[in-house]
Amino acid sequence: MSRWSGGRMSVHYETVIGLEIHCQLLTETKIFCGCRTAFGAAPNSHVCPVCLGLPGALPVLNRQAVTCALRAALALNCEIQPVSVFARKNYFYPDLPKGYQISQYDRPIALGGRVPLSDGEVRLTRIHMEEDAGKSLHHGLPDSDRHTYLDFNRAGTPLIEIVTEPDLRSAAQAAECFSRLREILVALGVNDGSMEEGSLRCDANVSLRPVGQAAYGAKAEVKNVNSFRFLEKALDYEIERQRGILESGGRVAQETRLWDSATGTTQSMRSKEEANDYRYFPEPDLPPLVVDAAWIASVRETMPELPVARVARFIRDYALSEYDADVVGRLIPGAASYFEATVRCGASPKTASNWIQGELRRKLKDVGADDLSTAPVTPAQLAELTTLVDTNVVSSSVAKEVFEEIWSTGTGARAIVDARGLAQIGDADALAALADAVIEANPGPVAQYRAGKTQTFGFLVGAVMKASKGKANPAAVSDILRGRLDAKQGQSEPE
Repeated sequence: MSRWSGGRMSVHYETVIGLEIHCQLLTETKIFCGCRTAFGAAPNSHVCPVCLGLPGALPVLNRQAVTCALRAALALNCEIQPVSVFARKNYFYPDLPKGYQISQYDRPIALGGRVPLSDGEVRLTRIHMEEDAGKSLHHGLPDSDRHTYLDFNRAGTPLIEIVTEPDLRSAAQAAECFSRLREILVALGVNDGSMEEGSLRCDANVSLRPVGQAAYGAKAEVKNVNSFRFLEKALDYEIERQRGILESGGRVAQETRLWDSATGTTQSMRSKEEANDYRYFPEPDLPPLVVDAAWIASVRETMPELPVARVARFIRDYALSEYDADVVGRLIPGAASYFEATVRCGASPKTASNWIQGELRRKLKDVGADDLSTAPVTPAQLAELTTLVDTNVVSSSVAKEVFEEIWSTGTGARAIVDARGLAQIGDADALAALADAVIEANPGPVAQYRAGKTQTFGFLVGAVMKASKGKANPAAVSDILRGRLDAKQGQSEPE
């Protein structure tokens, strides 16, 4: 689609984005040797002749890594290949000690698949297994201004690379796809989701083409983005950068770029490599990987419930709204199991959901946490508290006060209420006495109410609640106060 503007034709462009997600698998040891994969160890302390690429050292495939890859493939509805092959991907970089990376190329472990999004789905091209490279350190060490330091602890860490089709059409949609993949991988237990530690990284291929054109434009690959927010910002910037080049009559260079969060820009790194640049050939030291039906079946039996299925179940079984089910079942870490445990302890599903999204989430943010499983208030304690509210033993405002004490002391709700005398005043005579006292002490608002200005009724209810020190039942106060006001008004009228 195009139009004339200021004497020149303006072209409307469509954004095309595909992602490559590098996921570190949760294994105790590396993919081809027995070195530990623990993060944060002293540099070059988790290395051996295999992951250092020393002559004569032979790789042995880690079965646990393959099982993790199979779990991811099953969850993403991929077609698992009965036979896959490892290859040598040849390139030279300081943190790649062998001079090649063992990866899978033309025969990966899984093909196809899809990632569900809020407005559809993204198709997957493939999932393949590979090893990670080491790490080049450019800052924070002696002589960093003159030397690059190398830490090979990460070399040989097991990865899967999840490659999407170029189905994404906006930066926001790409960020959602990355987020959804992280949710699934963490729920499966195949990745810890720690993007700060580099265990989940994203490369994004982005190009623009005129609307209606089938052929793709020249693409830029934005490398190693490790947060959803940075991915969206990087792609938004890159889309506008390419649009500016095209609209000025230029040509977009096919290249690899890096996101600079300090400047909010992408910077050119190198020209984009193609597959033939890596000179792939089958890894001669590893036989083909054979995955039989029994292995797949054993993995399938251990698959946990995935976030999308859990949300649907919460809607069906607990009558939660779609919004509540999505927040509790998917968006708050640790909330799903906490919610179900609270309901099993006697709380109503809606009340448990409200407290999780309200007071519990607020308190976690106050202490700088986000995982509900770390909350000091147990599901049983929350259920006891919500039951006291639902049965009118305490008011909602008092319940929040009790919640704070549970959080800080671990004492149960009933014990706190009894010890501090916080139970609601439900006796009708006691509430009527409080209402009469408020009516007598506030002739102005009472007269306004009786003159038809009913907005003063809320003030009078608040005055009764204050007089009861928050222990009166608000609904009962409203009923009794309205009855006293209307009755006395009728008595004051002449016969």
